[in-house]
Amino acid sequence: MEEKNWSWEMILKITSILLLLGICLAQKTRYDGFSVLRVVPRTAKEVHALNRILENINHLQANIWRFSGVIGKPVDIQISPKHLSNLNETLLRDGFRSELLIPDVQKLIYEREQQNQDIKETAALFEYGKYHTLDEVNNWIDNITKFYSNITSVFEITKSYEGRSIRGIKISTAEGNTKPGFFIEGGIHAREWISPATVIYMTGQMLDRYSADLRIKQLVDSFDWFILPVFNVDGYEYTWTKNRNWRKTRSKHGPCVGVDPNRNWDYQWCKEGASKDPCSDQYCGPKAFSEVEVKGVADFIMANAKTMKGFIDFHSYSQLWMSPWGYTKELPPDFQDQDKGSELAVDALEKVYGTKYQHGSIANTIYVASGSSADWTYGAAKVKYSYGVELRDTGKYGFLLPPDQIIPSGKETLEALIALANFVLNN
Repeated sequence: MEEKNWSWEMILKITSILLLLGICLAQKTRYDGFSVLRVVPRTAKEVHALNRILENINHLQANIWRFSGVIGKPVDIQISPKHLSNLNETLLRDGFRSELLIPDVQKLIYEREQQNQDIKETAALFEYGKYHTLDEVNNWIDNITKFYSNITSVFEITKSYEGRSIRGIKISTAEGNTKPGFFIEGGIHAREWISPATVIYMTGQMLDRYSADLRIKQLVDSFDWFILPVFNVDGYEYTWTKNRNWRKTRSKHGPCVGVDPNRNWDYQWCKEGASKDPCSDQYCGPKAFSEVEVKGVADFIMANAKTMKGFIDFHSYSQLWMSPWGYTKELPPDFQDQDKGSELAVDALEKVYGTKYQHGSIANTIYVASGSSADWTYGAAKVKYSYGVELRDTGKYGFLLPPDQIIPSGKETLEALIALANFVLNN
């Protein structure tokens, strides 16, 4: 009898421990007291020194929000309170001075959650000025394509690593005619919420204003539009449920989880500007196209490559409109035309609210990055007008942009898209 009672007590204890463990695992990652520092390298030597520091700070609970690689361009580092002084000492030892951008990341996350919750929407209205979960985005895709069934259809790229559907909207106003294609994607990096939000807003405007706005009608009629609001569906879901600052996919290839889906494309894969460390946020994966999401999008684009004339991968943050190459600072033969498109886009964008964007090649504007989407679409799929765009802001809020900036971002980016699309159509 005694042995039975003891076994039962042990079972209860084990059950309690497992329940507590489950609760802990279900909780979101918190960033109480974590801060974001900015450092700006002033010489090529400092760029090299800063990159060396960044390669060796994983043990400090640090996370790179904005990578370094160009003289005069800032790198933003999220750091835990426990290791803040160690990082500052390391930076000072190498002659760097840091600027405090965000004093408490968790406080900013909480503020954004509250602001987003305060925005109410009715059953019949999708609130474009609010950040939405993946389920809400998918419901919007279903609803808006049913409402505009005469010119839209839903396409599925593939299933993600965790089995989620990667879905987009095709807008085509002339089924019988062959028109050039234009592919737009958002949310390749999970934590960059303004990217899907901006893509969704622009898509809504293209459809809602099609019959009433001649400029929008011309934009929509000029191309077959393939619009993928959320590329990295597993990672995006994870930012809502577990870790707001998650960047990568959720696949498992080693001791750590995830691959950087913008370093996994099969063009100049895993050279400079990518990491072979599975725990790095820039991990290129065990091989090119190891990520089912990346391979799926690439296959879809390649299947439509003969008519595809434009491609934009929307990111955040930094306010940059960039064209290939990313893997090298050398310029491609089409750079002059590509950059003219960028120039027209940023000029149109600035006229809306005065928001200033820089433009140029990826490697010369932000940093060298191999295995990127824009390099692959241009180099492999031969889409001449391929771009990587970094949306708002320049670092005040970083990835935690307030929801009241979604519609302004959408409005100005739509003007940029109109200007670029007109240029691509005529060139």
